[in-house]
Amino acid sequence: MNNRKIRLGIIGAGRMGITHYSIINSHPDIEIESIADPSTLVLNIMKKYLPVKIFKDYNELFESSKPDAILVCTPPNLHYPIIKNAFEKNIHVFVEKPFTTNFYQATELADLFQNSNLVNQVGYVNRFNDVFVKVREMLDYGLIGKVIRFKSEMFSCTISKSDEGSGWRASRESGGGAVFEMASHAIDLVNFLVGKPDKVIGSSLNQIFSVKVEDAVSSTFLYKNGITGTIYINWCDSSYRKPTNKIEIFGLGGRILADQHSIKVFMNKPDVKYNLRQGWNTLYITDIFKNVPFYVRGNEFTRQLYHFVDCVQNKEIQNVCTFKDGASTLKVIADIFNDHEKNLI
Repeated sequence: MNNRKIRLGIIGAGRMGITHYSIINSHPDIEIESIADPSTLVLNIMKKYLPVKIFKDYNELFESSKPDAILVCTPPNLHYPIIKNAFEKNIHVFVEKPFTTNFYQATELADLFQNSNLVNQVGYVNRFNDVFVKVREMLDYGLIGKVIRFKSEMFSCTISKSDEGSGWRASRESGGGAVFEMASHAIDLVNFLVGKPDKVIGSSLNQIFSVKVEDAVSSTFLYKNGITGTIYINWCDSSYRKPTNKIEIFGLGGRILADQHSIKVFMNKPDVKYNLRQGWNTLYITDIFKNVPFYVRGNEFTRQLYHFVDCVQNKEIQNVCTFKDGASTLKVIADIFNDHEKNLI
């Protein structure tokens, strides 16, 4: 960037937009110069307290601010036109998951950016979590041998009472529902650790409190190499205070159980590299985590945005979660929806 700060715009100033603002503002090479959001209340508060240009329309931001990069934190159904506009203006893009709500639009955007010099990243934070990064390292090393099967789960108490179906999160067309909101994380984690499934079967979508969208989803993934796996996601589980990702991976040489905070490994034989004994071993995130310069919600949230900046500054760095990765997750989501519709009783 010719030794100058990266000019950054943020589109969408809801919960994630504000979270990302606080994190990326800590980076010494970033200058947040503009924010776009349709809420007059939000913009008035930001105008009063933040040294940034504010806009009610993202098109105005593009025309008047001319950022080098943007963070897109709007509801998912609005992502496509914003990102398409950014591409045409040669702007680097970080976008919140699940990228878009349409696999074909996601594929189009992925192809456009892949054939350009523009950095493109989707906000799947599990790829930057210390525990899951360590699990990926263990699998690449072959710690538990050939993978046989897995189970990926996610739970939260996001929806705890009857929902009247209002707001964008209560509409699948807008990117709401347990699949787009939560299952996308569990699916992307599978893609990251095991690979994208070749076939999806036995998919079930269940409503618990919601009127228009699913609250729970389960499905089975099949692979040509013989691996099988299942996913189960429920965002109405009151036994969980915070959203929790879990993955269990079985191999010929052992078994790995992991969530955002710890890894449990069962070894058929001891391993010298990781100093693991035969039988059960436990690693906590405090044993393996790497510090970040600024902490909000979790190390992974800072690490993913700092990684985005690193990729903008150095084109030799390979991005960990590109638009192509986001499109792969949306393909699995589309397969789940199609499989469920096909098998409705």
